[in-house]
Amino acid sequence: MRVNPVGKLLTEVQASYLAGFIDGDGAIMALLERHGEKRFGFRVRIEIKVTQHHRNDVSWLLALTGIGYIRKNVRCHEWIVRDQIAAKRLLKTLAPYSHTKNKQIKIALEILNHPKQTLVDLTAMARLADTLSAFNVRSKNRRRNYAAMIQVNSSRND
Repeated sequence: MRVNPVGKLLTEVQASYLAGFIDGDGAIMALLERHGEKRFGFRVRIEIKVTQHHRNDVSWLLALTGIGYIRKNVRCHEWIVRDQIAAKRLLKTLAPYSHTKNKQIKIALEILNHPKQTLVDLTAMARLADTLSAFNVRSKNRRRNYAAMIQVNSSRND
């Protein structure tokens, strides 16, 4: 058995089913957000999301893992994990069982494990975020070059 991010037991069957569910109906994304309290004014965050039409089809994810939250969208319901520690633990748990999103999991874990001390570190994380966004079909039309955004918005004195 594996332990999920909040200490509940997650069996191998549950972990493999959850990995398959996220492979099919989920997304693993990296978001560049402005953040005034961060040294360079930005942070890169990993977000895991599963979207379904009916609330019951995602509410079990919250009950199973004890992490994330449910949000109602215009036409659907989403289970979203934005807490970085929980996302890291969840991705580590799912990695051995994922098939279609194994590259995304690897990139997301690389972002989560990357040092965050210099502008070079932040730019490297932004490049990884750009790489990760290329995997998400819906991101292709509205994709941003996060690495370039950081370079444009950061002072040469940083």
